[in-house]
Amino acid sequence: MGKLSTRDLRKLLNCIKKDERVVIPPMPGFDSGVHLLGDKYLVVSTDPCLGVPEKWFGYLLIHYAASDVALFGAKPEFCTINLLGPLSSKPQTFQKIMKLACSAAGELRLAIVTGHTGTYEGLEAPVGVCTAYGTVEKSKLVTPAGAKAGDCIFCIKPVALETIVNFALTNKDLASKLFGRKRTEELADLVPMQSCVNETLLLAETGGVHAMHDATEGGLTAALNEMAEASGVGFKIEFENIPFCKEALKLQQHFKLSDIQLLSMSSTGTFLASVSEEAKSEIEKILRQKNIAFSILGQFTADTKKVMSKREAQTLFPRVARDPYTKILSGKV
Repeated sequence: MGKLSTRDLRKLLNCIKKDERVVIPPMPGFDSGVHLLGDKYLVVSTDPCLGVPEKWFGYLLIHYAASDVALFGAKPEFCTINLLGPLSSKPQTFQKIMKLACSAAGELRLAIVTGHTGTYEGLEAPVGVCTAYGTVEKSKLVTPAGAKAGDCIFCIKPVALETIVNFALTNKDLASKLFGRKRTEELADLVPMQSCVNETLLLAETGGVHAMHDATEGGLTAALNEMAEASGVGFKIEFENIPFCKEALKLQQHFKLSDIQLLSMSSTGTFLASVSEEAKSEIEKILRQKNIAFSILGQFTADTKKVMSKREAQTLFPRVARDPYTKILSGKV
């Protein structure tokens, strides 16, 4: 997994000059930026797409960036696409990817404005980059930094789902052995769950949601730490309340993974929401009505300690993620 450490990322961003028009500049833990646009905010996010099956490349290319915009409470409205490939790339490959991207964008009513396509020496497989944009009323902006002490920590959709689904796609034989052939085939069709556009917009519109953040690289470990640090709060959660995919527990046993690695499994599509106590019941009701899986992990606290209880024993929540995604997909941990 290739993200820079927080320390190195801060060094990288040091040269960026402040601009009064930019409300949220590039910074660790924030997957989108925000700047002024008239009397509203424009939320902007850019994401790469690579190493995914061609069948899903165009879909994920659109939804990775669109999900990040929606997590800030903005409806994705426009996007740009860069689609690059090795010198051996055939036009038909680009056409297939773009057809899928156009279909995904159409479902979201997301307009593709411009982009770039080309083949380059040094590339071994297609690489896509999508930048998505969406406007939001100033009063309705949601960021990872809005969590408040006393808020409930909602986890929407299972933890480690991305890892499990992509493992089923890339290691079909071993996945069939561990999960069963039928379940492996079912998992391979759950790629669309790696989008959280609809779920995040639903919560943002409901009210009482102070912060949202997705559990991509680094899984729950990274997402919880980033939300807490951005918001200046701590948290207390129950390990038993974490909605792990049951297949993740099988992978933990097979690859002899630690609990930290389990907590850190890439979970794109899964996200956390900081919900006020007053809005808790309404959010639960809406999620159940829409048949969206969720769990309440615990609460954010005024004390900045990060605590996890497991079988009634309290431990400090891990500060550094140890994501086993790449090693799991290689079949060697």
